[in-house]
Amino acid sequence: MVKKPVPDWLNSSLWSPSPPSAVRPISSATNDAASSSESASAQPDHPPVPVPPPSAVRAESPEVEIRDPLSDDSDNGGSGSPTPTAEDISRQALILQEISRKVINMGELRRLASQGIPDGAGIRCTVWKLLLGYLPTDRGLWSSELAKKRSQYKRFKEELLMNPSQITRKLENSTSLENEESKCETGGVLSRSEITHGEHPLSLGKTSVWNQFFQDTEIIEQIDRDVKRTHPDMHFFSGDSEFAKTNQDALRNILIVFAKLNPGIRYVQGMNEILAPLFYMFKNDPIEENAAFAEADTFFCFVELLSGFRDHFCQQLDNSVVGIRSTISKLSMLLKQHDEELWRHLEVTTKVNPQFYAFRWITLLLTQEFNFADSLLIWDTLLSDPEGPQETLLRVCCAMLILTRRRLLAGDFTSNLKLLQHYPPTNISHMLYVANKLRSQPAR
Repeated sequence: MVKKPVPDWLNSSLWSPSPPSAVRPISSATNDAASSSESASAQPDHPPVPVPPPSAVRAESPEVEIRDPLSDDSDNGGSGSPTPTAEDISRQALILQEISRKVINMGELRRLASQGIPDGAGIRCTVWKLLLGYLPTDRGLWSSELAKKRSQYKRFKEELLMNPSQITRKLENSTSLENEESKCETGGVLSRSEITHGEHPLSLGKTSVWNQFFQDTEIIEQIDRDVKRTHPDMHFFSGDSEFAKTNQDALRNILIVFAKLNPGIRYVQGMNEILAPLFYMFKNDPIEENAAFAEADTFFCFVELLSGFRDHFCQQLDNSVVGIRSTISKLSMLLKQHDEELWRHLEVTTKVNPQFYAFRWITLLLTQEFNFADSLLIWDTLLSDPEGPQETLLRVCCAMLILTRRRLLAGDFTSNLKLLQHYPPTNISHMLYVANKLRSQPAR
């Protein structure tokens, strides 16, 4: 069998080495059990970096460290950003100009945002809300739409975060005036004869509020555990400060409300990792009113984001054409189309099943493979694709494999699995450039 040659653009003379721009965070607890326990580690394989046309990829800036609002002296409490480049300033001005229009051109905004959204002035907060469809393209409707959504979320919390005792009291308070006297005599507590079967704590009926409450308790306990593990290296999410606890409570509320409104999915471990970047950005919005309603805004944007991936979290659909295994198979086929030699070495020679590494890459939208700042840049590109985040995500995953091809081709099952489950530092701008190249480059 004749092997397909490596794509010409992959061997372009334009490529030159570049130092990595980020440090990978602590690996997630969702690592596949197939991970090797070996402690030996090789030096990262720095992939060659192209020198793209000036308009194709934004200039590489110095290494950026995300700082928490508690440890950063900046006014908006966001990440500590380096001095912006001339290209960043120019693109920021263009994005500001676009989102200031009476009616926003989403095609142009997507084009600008796909190249990376410069930090500052709360631009990313607004652009993400537009890209996720939370804000309408007509600026004149923003105020009314935000007020409506935020009021709706408040009602969700009032209705869904109460325990059965609170529900019972609420029902009591809404009864007719005929029972007013009896309620006063009993001190607001239902007499034994008035407690219906569905309201009894020992009821196992499907409509019993208590039975549902005890089922929800298991989900809530899982949410509590995961929220406390969210980005333990960031004071914004972790620690004993009142600020961190308030942020944890917001994440918890969002996930509980989502679980109760979506009984087919409920809560799946790892959703907290997808929620974190959204809440972080919106909570650090320099516009105080928006920051105050970050929880509500995050909830609706989280729902919109997950709408394109919800089937990945439904175990009953794992083996269907819309399930996670089908999506992983698409990644495998994409790699085969663009680099059959690497595909054959991974899946035929070393027998590295893509599920061992790609499951986490795809379900958590790469939040565990790169540091927080780089994840935000990747999400700029994911959210900007008019086809939806999933197709771009698969191209980025394929680019991650291609950029480590030298080490993968030289490795065996153990070393390759370890490499892919602990992805090495890489140049994010270059990785996104390669991913975009896969879109326009026909398969060979």
